[in-house]
Amino acid sequence: MAKSSLKHKSFWQRPEGVTGAIFLVALIIGGGFLLATALPAIINFAATTLGLVLLLVALSAIIYVLLDPKMRALIGYGYKSVMRWVTGLFVQIDPIGILKSYVEDLQDNLRNMNKQINKLRGQMHQLNEIIHKNKREIQSNLQLASKAKAQNNNAQMILKSRKAGRLKDSNIRLDVLYKKMEVLYRVLKKMYENSEVMMEDIKDQVELKEQERKAIIASTSAMRSARNIIQGDKDKRAMFDEALEAIADDVSQKVGEMERFMEVSANFMDSIDLQNGVFEEEGMELLQKWENESMSLLLGPEKQTILQQANDDSEVLDLNEPIKMPQRAGHKNQYDNFFD
Repeated sequence: MAKSSLKHKSFWQRPEGVTGAIFLVALIIGGGFLLATALPAIINFAATTLGLVLLLVALSAIIYVLLDPKMRALIGYGYKSVMRWVTGLFVQIDPIGILKSYVEDLQDNLRNMNKQINKLRGQMHQLNEIIHKNKREIQSNLQLASKAKAQNNNAQMILKSRKAGRLKDSNIRLDVLYKKMEVLYRVLKKMYENSEVMMEDIKDQVELKEQERKAIIASTSAMRSARNIIQGDKDKRAMFDEALEAIADDVSQKVGEMERFMEVSANFMDSIDLQNGVFEEEGMELLQKWENESMSLLLGPEKQTILQQANDDSEVLDLNEPIKMPQRAGHKNQYDNFFD
């Protein structure tokens, strides 16, 4: 996902923004209460010449701050910095730390996904055997029915014909089930491969950008940042952290999609009773709902290709093919352009 396609989170949409909103409401309520309490004293103070002059000076200063964009920016920067510090005491808001936690989540998810893939592969092998066994029994029963007909044994002919018919109906249902399992297998496999690449890309970014961020913090003092704000220049550290936060947002959405699909696949697999050739409609409906969704962040345009391959009889799935470890194209990191 390109950096430009991600919606930038404003200060108020971040954890420190929630803290800032709470503090702001508390300041407004507290300030209003103090003003109401001190109003008689202020009126008495303004009744004197000196008091009136001082109040006018204070009012002029407030108006100046409100109207001057540089002062507003400086005060806003200071307020945001304080709220970020306060929030950081209770919540992990360091983008590097967040990315490190996502790497841990991805490692756990990949282990679980690998188990799901192996379990699904075993179910598909078992289902294949049942389908082929049914086909052999259908052929055998049709041959017996043909012999019974030739011997004018109508009762035996009807019995074998009906058994062959029931097995055919069963195989139609099992074929539908196998196609859905094939969709599941192809998607899980591709998600696993893409997630492996994403995890390596994040690890590389964390390793490189952690040192770079430390250098930026060391070279950027609070006074220099404030001066940049007054001059209308963007704070280098803030821009760097915005890029890291954009990466964290992208990874968060992809990890969320990965976990949701694993839940869908687990529900679907648990609903299958291969011994009796039945499955619950709810699991099938959840998978169908996912198929009908318009996009996938982890798969991108590959989603439609996978669905087409799963429903194309000429595209034979090799269940014994190992999961590939895809190479990054030209060793390019998918998150490099976030810092352009």
